[in-house]
Amino acid sequence: MNSGWSRTRNLRPVSIHDIPRFPLSRFREDIISLCSVSDRDRARPVTLFGVRRWEGIELVCVLARDSRAELLVASCMVQPGSEYPTMVREVPALHIFERELYEEFGIVPRHHPWLKPVRARGGGWFVDGQGITRKAGDPQAGACSPKRRSAVERYPFFPVQGDSVHQVGVGPVHAGIIEPGHFRFHCRGEEILHLEIALGYQHRGVEDLLVRKADQAVRVSESIAGDSVIAHATATANAMEVLGNCVPSLRALTIRSIALEMERAAIHIGDLGALAGDVAFLPGMSFYGATRTLVINGLLSFSGSRFGRGLIRPGGVAHDINDEQRSRLDVALSRTCKDTERLSEAMFASPSVLSRFERTGIVSLEEAQSMGFSGPTARASGVPCDVRFDHPFGLYRLMPVHPVVLDGGDVFSRAWIRYAEAITSLEYVRERLAALPEGSLVRRLAPAAPSRLVVSMVEGWRGEIVHAVVTDEDGRVCRHRVQDPSLANWYALALAVRGNGISDFPICNKSFNLSYCGNDL
Repeated sequence: MNSGWSRTRNLRPVSIHDIPRFPLSRFREDIISLCSVSDRDRARPVTLFGVRRWEGIELVCVLARDSRAELLVASCMVQPGSEYPTMVREVPALHIFERELYEEFGIVPRHHPWLKPVRARGGGWFVDGQGITRKAGDPQAGACSPKRRSAVERYPFFPVQGDSVHQVGVGPVHAGIIEPGHFRFHCRGEEILHLEIALGYQHRGVEDLLVRKADQAVRVSESIAGDSVIAHATATANAMEVLGNCVPSLRALTIRSIALEMERAAIHIGDLGALAGDVAFLPGMSFYGATRTLVINGLLSFSGSRFGRGLIRPGGVAHDINDEQRSRLDVALSRTCKDTERLSEAMFASPSVLSRFERTGIVSLEEAQSMGFSGPTARASGVPCDVRFDHPFGLYRLMPVHPVVLDGGDVFSRAWIRYAEAITSLEYVRERLAALPEGSLVRRLAPAAPSRLVVSMVEGWRGEIVHAVVTDEDGRVCRHRVQDPSLANWYALALAVRGNGISDFPICNKSFNLSYCGNDL
């Protein structure tokens, strides 16, 4: 289907002047049409964001045709406070993007079924006479001014009615050292009817900081989500290298892939231990943690950080892996593989574990596809998506990783995917260590190309990470859009717990292990 949209690929820059700018009505119709076809040309939303221009707000939409490893790009110009018919009824995955555009620019998607705040940036929220959730200061809000209340009180939760129905609120402050987020359970007895998740308590202005501190963008990206340091840093570095006409050496790309797969394996193994603890499988709770330590200490041995901070640099990497480190790392990862396999075989054979994991917290294939979920969340529901295979980058262009897919969509499937991916990642790392090529660690970047858009997609351990970088006519970064997979996947948790007992929420939540700060940018 010839849509007239600009065609590109992951990490292939496109001139801003080559991106077609359609009227809003055409822009909307094209998105719906491209995402609704039933053949292999069907596209899915990757990102939708706004760029401030002197003449208004330019909406930029990026769609992916995974079967062709192709990205489609188009834009339209709107004014702050303008309205348009929502696209969510036809393309549900757009719900979070439309909410962001409304929150940031006051652009109203009429009849949006879920127009609620994504991030609590201050100010009150209320529902107007047309049933639209608005915030104080919205150009369309008129003279309405809500009373000063707490963020939880301001959030427009759905009401609950019925004699046997009640609400249970959890958070935003939780026990333990975790980030803030409020969960509002709508229950009938012990059964969860609906879960609303209110986040955004720690909006940090990351995207603005990435623009103001563009020369330190990789360092800033390392702090987007503390358990995805390598993934976010790689996404930013990849974008900067494309804009700066730099191709890192094969050795640097190999070290990056080693670090990325070690990050994936470490978090997956740690999460298996947490799941084991939630169902009182004591051997797993004790030994998965020790096994994970072998991986992060291995990352420490050559990067200087257990989480890989400071390793990724524009143009390559900051640290090499010498022969002695390679040998020690191979021994440690070989042991990790054996220990993880032995522990997992025992856990997944335990009747007490299976009784809690199987048929609990189900996300269907239809839900995963329509809502745009990614990573293990999607693959556990039968969606064969993986950026390393569908839109390869770096070393994965030469040595892709085939996705591990199950179709159960439950806690068991998500846990088993974690186990299988951890083993695959560890084996991938050992293979790369055995054949580490020669080459420089860092190459210099040229000044960034002007008037360019580059979309950088990386498969983090949670799923698809997207960084979209736009430069102005002088080559300066004017927009750096960041998407952590948690942005979409939080809604998967809300769907998964429906019909389950409230006591099953901890293992459902842990099976996703989503990031609060990945949402609260």
